[in-house]
Amino acid sequence: MTFLEDRDLQDVPSIKEYYKGKTIFITGGSGFMGKVLIEKLLYSCSDLERIYLLLRSKKGVKSEDRLADLYKSSCFERLRKEMPNVFKEKVFFVAGDIAELGLGLSDEDRMLLINRVNIVFHVAASVRFNDELQVAAKLNLRATKEIVDLVKEMHNLESFVHVSTGYSNTNRETIEEVMYPPHADWRDTLAICESVDPQELKVLTPKYLGVLPNTYVFMKQLAEHVVYENRGKLPAVILRPSIVVSANMEPIPGWNASLNGPLGIMIANAKGILRTVLSDPDLRADYIPVDVAIKNFIAAAWIRGTKKLEPTDDIPIYNVCAGSLNTITMQEMADTGYAMLDIVPFDDVIWVSNNPKVSSSRLRYNISVLFEHLLPSLFIDLLLYLMGKKPLLVKIQRRIYVAQIALQYFTTQQWTFCNDNFIKLRSVLKEDDKKEFYYDVENIDHWNFMVVSVYGARKYVLNEKDEDLPKARAHYKRMKIVRKITHGLFYIFVFWWFWRTEFVQNLLS
Repeated sequence: MTFLEDRDLQDVPSIKEYYKGKTIFITGGSGFMGKVLIEKLLYSCSDLERIYLLLRSKKGVKSEDRLADLYKSSCFERLRKEMPNVFKEKVFFVAGDIAELGLGLSDEDRMLLINRVNIVFHVAASVRFNDELQVAAKLNLRATKEIVDLVKEMHNLESFVHVSTGYSNTNRETIEEVMYPPHADWRDTLAICESVDPQELKVLTPKYLGVLPNTYVFMKQLAEHVVYENRGKLPAVILRPSIVVSANMEPIPGWNASLNGPLGIMIANAKGILRTVLSDPDLRADYIPVDVAIKNFIAAAWIRGTKKLEPTDDIPIYNVCAGSLNTITMQEMADTGYAMLDIVPFDDVIWVSNNPKVSSSRLRYNISVLFEHLLPSLFIDLLLYLMGKKPLLVKIQRRIYVAQIALQYFTTQQWTFCNDNFIKLRSVLKEDDKKEFYYDVENIDHWNFMVVSVYGARKYVLNEKDEDLPKARAHYKRMKIVRKITHGLFYIFVFWWFWRTEFVQNLLS
């Protein structure tokens, strides 16, 4: 049930009207998706009352200073230009931490949220696959329980949006927008993680995870059940994004703030330090631009919040993914990314790689890592050492290798994501909302999207300047010539060596 079937939406307010005067609480507001969510809410629903962000002190930086630093992000460029005061007037923080009991909130701040908040977006999570079971349980499971405990106390709650992941049920080939049985009891899991010796738990973790690949997926699956068991009691929705990538259009085409996912692999290849990708070349990758996902988040809160909660209400689930609307294989993505490097190269590339090879063979991949990744990196690090500079390439190659091995489970298997609810929701948007909140997936052109993503990666992730592009193009062309000369000399040497062998000389004589 999605609150869309057999429901008359004629008298339901538009999204902008609904958010007018609303107070919103967001966890994970300083993260990639959180920033875009805040920006879109302020830009398109600027009549909202205020937004509270859960912010902790981090690396000696206080919460209030982190809020000021947050607004300096390039994500808020258009707000600074078009609505220069809206962030300062509408966005506030409450000091806290999702890793702590009670979210680390003071009694005063907790009562503030309980009395004022209408809409909650729980976006915060640890996305590290290699977190120990106890850490993942604290950040992704217990934190969800603490959020649920808080929203249960809210007097004016209208909508609670819990952000999960499309990969929370990877033991199934087809993933529908339904709640699947849990892989363990979430209460027992928390009790075990908080009582068992860490070393013993580390040994038991693989058996405890069962068919699921890592602690992240396992805990996100259980966290869904923390929310779902409150159906009929909480006005909640569960969202399952697939792999979230750069913005297609908003707030800036190509905006990104993370090297996670395919962007990191693309940059590594463009810089000349990665030549082989561990993946099935025919695998249909499911990527969703961050602005598409955020429009769905906002719409999901609207459709839930405009319906009075009833004891018979289910909790709707949306697979926030491209599904069959727009597909691209891993090899096609690699080919497209490589083809555009002549147009948008990166600064200071150390080598011009061939089109990256995409292989699902672990043996072939390891051979390539040895001869095309490790040995050249050792050679360059040796030169850096002799020049009195700090060697760094072998260290980078190790990180790339570890990341690709960790992702192998996801990059060599095919899942089919059903997104009927996701599609249905956009179809019921009011005419006034379609311009700003209709999320188009099927008409995203792969080439154009890759171009803006590369521009965005240069500017917003690597902090490379647009005015340096002519210099980068010239360097890239020189490196292509160097590659051709190097390959030519190599083949000449091989031919010369073979020509000088005793076998060939005997044949000639």
